[in-house]
Amino acid sequence: MRVVRSVADLRFARAELSASLGFVPTMGALHAGHGSLVARARAECASVVASVYVNPMQFGPNEDLTSYPRTFDADAAMLERLGVDVLFAPSDDVMYPPGAQTSVDPGPLAAALEGERRPGHFRGVATVVLKLFNLVTPHRAYFGQKDAQQLAVIRQLTADFDLPIQIVACPIVREADGLALSSRNAYLDTQQRRDAARLSLALHGVAQSLVAGNADVATLTADAIGVLLPLRPDYIAVVEPRAFVPLVTAPASSDLLVVGAAFCGATRLIDNVAVRTPA
Repeated sequence: MRVVRSVADLRFARAELSASLGFVPTMGALHAGHGSLVARARAECASVVASVYVNPMQFGPNEDLTSYPRTFDADAAMLERLGVDVLFAPSDDVMYPPGAQTSVDPGPLAAALEGERRPGHFRGVATVVLKLFNLVTPHRAYFGQKDAQQLAVIRQLTADFDLPIQIVACPIVREADGLALSSRNAYLDTQQRRDAARLSLALHGVAQSLVAGNADVATLTADAIGVLLPLRPDYIAVVEPRAFVPLVTAPASSDLLVVGAAFCGATRLIDNVAVRTPA
């Protein structure tokens, strides 16, 4: 595996790779969920590029940029074992050179839920993803479904800028008790780790009720807040995947997402469950 840190070195390495290129962008602190993305890319593409970059632009002023786990040596070893051809690991100055001014407005899709609670987050996501896409020029790019609103923003970005890239959404990888894998799970102590599974339990409960024909979203989400305890709820909502506007009533015969966020101690967890409502 070749590790490159500059734009010039990345472009040189990219020129030597097959046009059938898969790309897995990450912020490091890799786990089995990231591994599933790389394995999918390796199975579907002749060459694979991964990136490890903790993007400061998508962190708010009171968020965990400085404490976000950084495990580059372990990440690089994992990516090499999984068969990545090139690892791009830029510095902040490479991604945002002095004098850089332009950013990407992600539009109304990023307004509610995560966008409301993390102002500027999706602007940072859209900006760094567009930069990475322009540098790597992949045929396919692989993202996990856990960050569902982010995935929707990236799909819209790709369509709006006519990028010749297929966005591949990969299933959430979960622990045995249902907790979605996340780099931030490393923050949890033993008791918090046990409590963290309540988020998945609450979202699956809403999904089961929707499948059973209960369309009263307000009641379902209010009941689910109680299931979260002892977690501190941020939100639970039901949305259409292309809009991410919280619904009051679930439409029949529709593909929806039950999305949620909650605090386990100081750690903020997010998750979602896909559901198809009955006719």
